[in-house]
Amino acid sequence: MSRILVTGSVAYDLLLTYDGSFTDALNPEALDSLSVGYVTPHFAKHHGGTGANIAWGLSLLGQNPLLVATVGSDGGAYLSLLEERGVRTNNIQQLNDAFTSTAIIGTDDLEHQIIFYHPGADAKGVWPDLADDRDDIEYAIVSPRDATVMMNALAWCDEFGVKALFDPGQQVMSFSADTLMRAIGHSQGIIANMFEWSVITETLNTTEGDLLQYVPFIVVTRGEKGAQIFTKEDAMDVPACTAERVVNPTGAGDALRAGLLTGLSNGWSLQDSVRLGAAMGSFAVESEGTLLDSLDMDHLHERVRAAYGEELPALS
Repeated sequence: MSRILVTGSVAYDLLLTYDGSFTDALNPEALDSLSVGYVTPHFAKHHGGTGANIAWGLSLLGQNPLLVATVGSDGGAYLSLLEERGVRTNNIQQLNDAFTSTAIIGTDDLEHQIIFYHPGADAKGVWPDLADDRDDIEYAIVSPRDATVMMNALAWCDEFGVKALFDPGQQVMSFSADTLMRAIGHSQGIIANMFEWSVITETLNTTEGDLLQYVPFIVVTRGEKGAQIFTKEDAMDVPACTAERVVNPTGAGDALRAGLLTGLSNGWSLQDSVRLGAAMGSFAVESEGTLLDSLDMDHLHERVRAAYGEELPALS
């Protein structure tokens, strides 16, 4: 089985909820003097981070991810947890002069989110050589972490013929137009949510059709509306899978990415791969943390059949 390279953050998530809408406390006429506070009835601390979330999801799907990331002096317990769940940590750098990346995520009743992110040790991370692993890697995803490391990762993938998905996430604002184009030039696909995609197209003053000259496909995730797939030949909508309940949307996008990568690495079509990802995302929103304790594959296939009326191919 070929391995899937994942690079992104390994972070602690502090989750807060707000009863109401964030916009209730905002005066559009006075945004230049913005000073706002929200009382949150619920607080929880969880393991998260884009890289860890995706690698964890891949492991649940029976894949063998190779996670490249950086943690700080407080990251030892997290590394142990990843190892317990079958995610190798030998390519995770630990720095003792910084804290592990931390995200403070507030969510209101309408699932709007306000996020503060401290990169911590990740801002000091470096890209490793991976000489012993490069022949085993077919697909990779370069997800949000330090922007310089992301660019180094994409260049490495391009050099060694690894099919890399560019997943800029919240780092999309850190890329200039020139850097975005260089990142896309190293990539075999782009995945972004609706906001991130709007930033990309506005920064580059471009469209899906223009960017498909550089990459074979683009996937735009749309939350409860599912996802859109763009290729040179076609554009299609993939509806979302219905969750039994929605507890917190944090981590659903990373779960979708794990499903997408699993499908692609098994030779599936883009549509089937995104469907698997949508099913994974529907399970992620049913729990508060971003790391699922377990995955019932029979339940997953039932959810796919209910949403799409078709079976997924078999996983190898």
